Amino acid sequence: MNEHKKIEEDKNRFFYKIKKFWNFIWHGESFLSWFAFLIFIFVIIKFVFFPLISLIFGTSLPIVIVESCSMYHGSGFDSWWENHNEWYLKHDFTKEQFIEFPLKNGFSKGDIFVVTGVKESDIKTGDVIIFRAGTAGRPIIHRVVSINSLQTKGDNNAIQFTTGNNPEQINEKYIKEEQLVGKVVPLKIPALGWIKLIFYEPFRQENQRGFCTESP
Repeated sequence: MNEHKKIEEDKNRFFYKIKKFWNFIWHGESFLSWFAFLIFIFVIIKFVFFPLISLIFGTSLPIVIVESCSMYHGSGFDSWWENHNEWYLKHDFTKEQFIEFPLKNGFSKGDIFVVTGVKESDIKTGDVIIFRAGTAGRPIIHRVVSINSLQTKGDNNAIQFTTGNNPEQINEKYIKEEQLVGKVVPLKIPALGWIKLIFYEPFRQENQRGFCTESP
């Protein structure tokens, strides 16, 4: 009987502490309560929210913020195509084909996307995928231009990245399945990612800072 009573007391004490902590972070007005609230939110997002949506979407990176301008279109589709069609026509892409691709108008630095896990066999030409390559600390988010040998290209880039033409040694002419992070869901939240990116801008190379412009 005493043992049962002790268990009940321990349980009540535990729930009392939980309730007290909750009231402290939710209703407290001190700096300490605000700090504790921020820590609590960070822990929930990092160790509960992200692992859960990673499991649901089947990828280690279910939400991505675009960090570069390599997929940027500064004008309408017709104008963009007029300025950038040389590479695509050379590789047997027509305007009529490209206009049917997801995210045909590209996207900009700071945009946010949801990402789903994908197998190489399920990828189609024109899809926008995310993969890891070279020494880049960030995943690459580019459009698929070949599925026979999985290749991508940034819409705003004149050429494809290969090991010898970029300092991060990214090679998008031969992407292995183990490099894949996922496929972008073609529904963007524009510019919201700048809330995070703005803190990293001072540490970027000068040519990578600021808002996007379309390459000539």
